[in-house]
Amino acid sequence: MPAPLDMEVEFKLEASPADLDQLAASPLLAGVTLSRKQQVSTYFDAPGLPLRAAGLSLRVRQAGGSFVQTVKAEGAATAGLFARPEWECEIGGEQPVVDEAAGPLTTLLPATTLQALAPAFVVTVTRRTGLLQYHGASIELVLDVGEVSAGGRTDPVAELELELKSGPAEALFSLARAMNAVVPLRLGVLAKSERGYRLADGRTKNAAKARDTSLSGDLTTAEAFQRIAGACLRQFRLNEAILARNDAGAEALHQARVGLRRLRSALSIFRPVVGDMHFDHVRGELRWLAATLGDARDIDVLLGRGGDYDIHRLRAARSDAYAAVHAALASGRVRELMIDLSEWIAIGTWRKDPADPALPAQPAALFATETLDRLRRRLRRRGRRLAKLSDEERHEIRILAKKTRYAADFFAGLFPGEKRERRARRFLAALADLQEQLGELNDISHGDVVLARLGLDNIVPPQPAGRRKKLIAAAAEAHEAFADAKPFWR
Repeated sequence: MPAPLDMEVEFKLEASPADLDQLAASPLLAGVTLSRKQQVSTYFDAPGLPLRAAGLSLRVRQAGGSFVQTVKAEGAATAGLFARPEWECEIGGEQPVVDEAAGPLTTLLPATTLQALAPAFVVTVTRRTGLLQYHGASIELVLDVGEVSAGGRTDPVAELELELKSGPAEALFSLARAMNAVVPLRLGVLAKSERGYRLADGRTKNAAKARDTSLSGDLTTAEAFQRIAGACLRQFRLNEAILARNDAGAEALHQARVGLRRLRSALSIFRPVVGDMHFDHVRGELRWLAATLGDARDIDVLLGRGGDYDIHRLRAARSDAYAAVHAALASGRVRELMIDLSEWIAIGTWRKDPADPALPAQPAALFATETLDRLRRRLRRRGRRLAKLSDEERHEIRILAKKTRYAADFFAGLFPGEKRERRARRFLAALADLQEQLGELNDISHGDVVLARLGLDNIVPPQPAGRRKKLIAAAAEAHEAFADAKPFWR
């Protein structure tokens, strides 16, 4: 599908400054003239950061003797509100000019807020730019190296952006793979404005939780999948970056795994739409990566049990599991998977040549309604005798409850209105309670399996039988509450 007017079509990757220099000097870019200039971009906001809350960013960029002001609508709060997400104009100095050229600022924010605008953070980079002809496409190449600074804190920037100017979009991803073979490249998911706000908030080391996918009722099913999958990929990458800087980031590992789990659920939910010739490969690679992270997470859960056991042996096993995680994340396999996923989500066969063209084009709300109806019926039926089921059967219900919860969370924004939003909160709360009870039961049974696999099954005392019985009763009660919760999509 063609991009909307003024919408940027680009692919962002991250690397070290030295690797970007090596890439610039590589035979792959031989013959490409890279112009170089210094850029200082000052981002403005008011006390309380109302622009960010409104999903907007305002910057003034100085390069040479000129100043260019840019307003972008790039946050969840503005998703679907603007066909044109960027407003840019040249101004006379380093202070912003808030008039009709500033797009939605004057309509979304009160005058008192706009009068209180002040610098929030500064991005200083050396930018190298060139135009590359590759596989029949004209691609603009931008290499930025510098830093973001806010409140006395700094965060390095080393990014590569590939923007398609003309030609087949496949060439963009082929070029990314070729570059990844020269130097290690990682998928970039943060705009510079996001980097600055995270730095200003002191959140650069905080594990990133799932955020609102901001679906709106005018989306097609294909667009809904792309937005959901992109949000899941973003959550994984943000936490992967934290893990790369922290050898023992238990919460970042957990949230990276949640991102993968949500993405795998999205693939399962949307399989009738996205199940093309590459689907099984994508799903298999995600399963491998999730299992690698899962081994370390299993030990973190065991350590959280408490009790009188040989903590040193368990911590040694944890250290080995985290080493395997770091080796996997540093591998070319994972880096290429991120490129493959990005291409498949954006322009995969399922999108360009779908088996049933009607499915990707149907309204997302229709697909969501049919999906949620089906999942709700299955979960209500299969959980009726939950207290009398085996551990394996309860584990299957836990997986189904998780999938149903993710689907409800993904699709909630498609059904606006106070009544529906209230029902959605109750429905999701009931699912969360059911998932929590079943999850604790699974941790008990699965934990013993993990210990046995590690040869440590004699170091953690078994959980009291009474606790297990209470959890089963609580899970059965939670299922009843879920069964009584009214669907918010009807």
